[in-house]
Amino acid sequence: MKKILALVAILAVCATSAQAFGFKSKNSEFVLVPTLKSQTEQQNRAWVGTFQIVWNEFQDNIVKGPIKFVGDEKNPTVKELNKQRFKADMLSKNTYYKTYGLISPELRTQIETEIMERFNETSDILSSIDWTPAPRKYLVYTMLKKDFKFITAFDKLKPARFSKFLGKVNYFGIDENSDEMLDKMVEVLFYDSEDDFAVAIKTDSKDIVYLYRTDDNKTFDKLYSDMMIKKAGYMNWHDFMPQDELRIPDINLYRMQTYPELLNKEIKGTDLEISDAIQTVEFTMNNEGVKLKSEAAIATKMSAMLPNEDATPRKFYFDDTFVLFLQEYDKKLPYFALRIYDLNLINKTGKPQKEKSETPSEQNEK
Repeated sequence: MKKILALVAILAVCATSAQAFGFKSKNSEFVLVPTLKSQTEQQNRAWVGTFQIVWNEFQDNIVKGPIKFVGDEKNPTVKELNKQRFKADMLSKNTYYKTYGLISPELRTQIETEIMERFNETSDILSSIDWTPAPRKYLVYTMLKKDFKFITAFDKLKPARFSKFLGKVNYFGIDENSDEMLDKMVEVLFYDSEDDFAVAIKTDSKDIVYLYRTDDNKTFDKLYSDMMIKKAGYMNWHDFMPQDELRIPDINLYRMQTYPELLNKEIKGTDLEISDAIQTVEFTMNNEGVKLKSEAAIATKMSAMLPNEDATPRKFYFDDTFVLFLQEYDKKLPYFALRIYDLNLINKTGKPQKEKSETPSEQNEK
């Protein structure tokens, strides 16, 4: 019995250590979600508006209407993306780049040239796209670039543990030895307890950094709403006081992700399906400021609408009223149109066909 209990204890320690050192478990992965309302089992997750921007462009300029998948009309991700809750005009124009067009090597060169000129950046995702031109192959692309500083650099603090995980991480912020001028960069949104509070940090740009401490595992839209509701109901001091302290960890993350739930499904009312749906995020934050780079792309191909061999044969019998048009292929309108209701009446108006005279060779054959 003692051996069994000892074995159980060892396995428990190993499981805890595996989680602490980053071995894969249910919530040891980091994922991107496509919308603020997206649900996931992963505790570590992020959202950035770039994928919504490319979806908006795809929906508005290529599909030209709400997107629905044949056989998957209730896809929750598509339903939420179609609402376009986030749009490019929610960003300063100089912080993002977007374009779309038929896939070609020229489009790739254009994108690479323009993001280098605008952001001095290269792409992490363009090399994964098939750039072979073909009918109905479109690409929608966007890049977001943010790089801003705190008004004054925060103090670097002593490394310490984060949550229950082993190992120490780097922190920055304000402690008893910090200059009081740092206090002015921080606004207290609310402080309900040591485990439930939020602050806003001013920067040298239009950007504000919100930090919300909570154990709630809700979707991003609900977490943001909760934070603002608590701020509105907080009746204490919003100033960061001299006795207050602030500790924020350095963050350095990168993720490239696809959205398989959107791929290889025929889009209703079109001959298109999405062949690639890619998004990246690169985010760093330290005592000096924040850097964010994110890309997103949607690529399409013609849907493979295979014939159903068991379907009823289609009979294209023009044996009742019908209309006929004649048109040159490069012109906007037909040059002849005919509607036939009574074919006998139509045919009676025709000139008699001249009988073809026989040639001497045809006569000899008889």
